[in-house]
Amino acid sequence: MKLVLICHPNFASSQSMPRFAGMLKAAYESRGHSVEVWSPSARVYNWVPLGRLSKWAGYVDQYLLFPAAMRRAMTRTSKDTLFVFCDQALGPWVPVVRDRPHVVHVHDLLALRSGLGEISENPTSITGRMYQRYIRRGFQQARHFVSISRKTQADLHRVGEVSAITSEVVYNGLNFPYSPLAQRECEKILSEAGLPVPASGMLLHVGGGQWYKNLPGVIHLYAHYAAEVDSPLPLWCVSPEPNAVVRRALLKVPSVGKVLFFNNLESRVLQAAYSTADAFLFPSLAEGFGWPLIEAQACGCPVITTDEAPMNEVGGDAAEYLPRLNAADDIDLWASNGARQLIKVLSRTPEEKRRFAERGVAWSANFSVDKAIDSYLAIYRTVLCLTRGGHGAAAPLDERAEA
Repeated sequence: MKLVLICHPNFASSQSMPRFAGMLKAAYESRGHSVEVWSPSARVYNWVPLGRLSKWAGYVDQYLLFPAAMRRAMTRTSKDTLFVFCDQALGPWVPVVRDRPHVVHVHDLLALRSGLGEISENPTSITGRMYQRYIRRGFQQARHFVSISRKTQADLHRVGEVSAITSEVVYNGLNFPYSPLAQRECEKILSEAGLPVPASGMLLHVGGGQWYKNLPGVIHLYAHYAAEVDSPLPLWCVSPEPNAVVRRALLKVPSVGKVLFFNNLESRVLQAAYSTADAFLFPSLAEGFGWPLIEAQACGCPVITTDEAPMNEVGGDAAEYLPRLNAADDIDLWASNGARQLIKVLSRTPEEKRRFAERGVAWSANFSVDKAIDSYLAIYRTVLCLTRGGHGAAAPLDERAEA
């Protein structure tokens, strides 16, 4: 196949999406496919000093100059080329190729849902709401979609209001060979990375500090746990330095507790942390998928997460679940109940811990990169066949009023 991957510019704040595009390119080329990557160049952006104006300069590159460059480049591509949008947030560029074979990868609709007022924990400005509607108007013109979870797929149809010809779900695959490591190997890796070696275990949280990762909730839960036991395990937070909200939550932690922050750990070091941890705390408010869930499971670490999709969709029966912490909830009551569940997990017998770890490792095997790549390529072939048969790219758009 001839594929053009369309992705975010290198000067954008997103780093995960360029990595996703790079992973796709390498995997597709290794299978013998022809792959190009198109993304905006930093023309105007490079002229403007860093600051608020640089963002708007980046918008000029992305939404004024790049579509014109796409149209010019399309004149040099064959009609059987498939255009692959690596993220639905690239929706404003979809109209350029709507009459050509195309697929849009959908990761999450959290920003759009926030812009529509659905998520009280993440209020959005007027310009943010306008921007999300602009993105939606773009990807609504696509007809073929691949979502990373059934929850994301449901949001795509409900709030994205798309008129899809094909809409499939392909779960993410582990992008590193996570597996349980022996204790001595973990100690060696952590020590070489300059990290402390836990003498008697620890608890772990992994997140990027975004609102939906619920780090304040994690800290509150840990504070109640530390107040309930004589010798609480330390909590490792693999996340950015705490903001003001997290710092206020840390004031609740009793003196016997200990919370440490680390950031930008390499995958091998993170594997050692997962393998060392006695429990992984991931009570997210929302996710598109939830990578750390299966990373922890693959390392045999017990997972405690939120009993809502997609967390319970991804975690399956190999995780423990807490109710979602809603804005109107009593956070101390929620944290107290969560602490009791954590203590129950930590109190399992060695045999119970072994069986649960094996269940997590077995479940994580469902999330394979090779399986995901094979599924993507099968979907791409279907789209190309539908397009050749006259059913693919250019179904008439419905008349719809923007909310």
